[in-house]
Amino acid sequence: MKQDKFLTGILIGIGALILIALVLFFTRQEKKEYLTERSPYAATYNYVLAITNKDYKTAYTYLADKDNKPAYDQFRQAFFNGSVSANNVGVDVGEAEVNEDEAFVDLTLIYSSSDPFSGGYNNTDRAQLVKQNGDWKLVYMPYNFWAYDWYQEPIKP
Repeated sequence: MKQDKFLTGILIGIGALILIALVLFFTRQEKKEYLTERSPYAATYNYVLAITNKDYKTAYTYLADKDNKPAYDQFRQAFFNGSVSANNVGVDVGEAEVNEDEAFVDLTLIYSSSDPFSGGYNNTDRAQLVKQNGDWKLVYMPYNFWAYDWYQEPIKP
């Protein structure tokens, strides 16, 4: 009888710890907000956040208005059909280098491991932006956030 009470106490304690962990997990999740400043850093950060949130209309507003810009449906379809995939990759947006109406933003892409025995890896790249009508707009991002054929001349037969 004494062992049953002891075992019941342990199980109740484990259940309470699990409940506390779940409550903390769901209540302490940090909600990311879009930045309001007009800088290359903010434009890059907001684009990545929009793609991560699957808010493709907002993400599309950060693309530069240049020749061969993808139509919105082509842009969105690239994410739906998997030719562009931001799944399983995190991004650390770094410093911006501004040269008048052009800017480069350092990015660290953080890839998760596909198995439990190896660690993930990082890759550095840069986003390229141009200033249009006072706003910074993207003309290039790394693969996971950009399709290879955006802003490219179509191949003529």
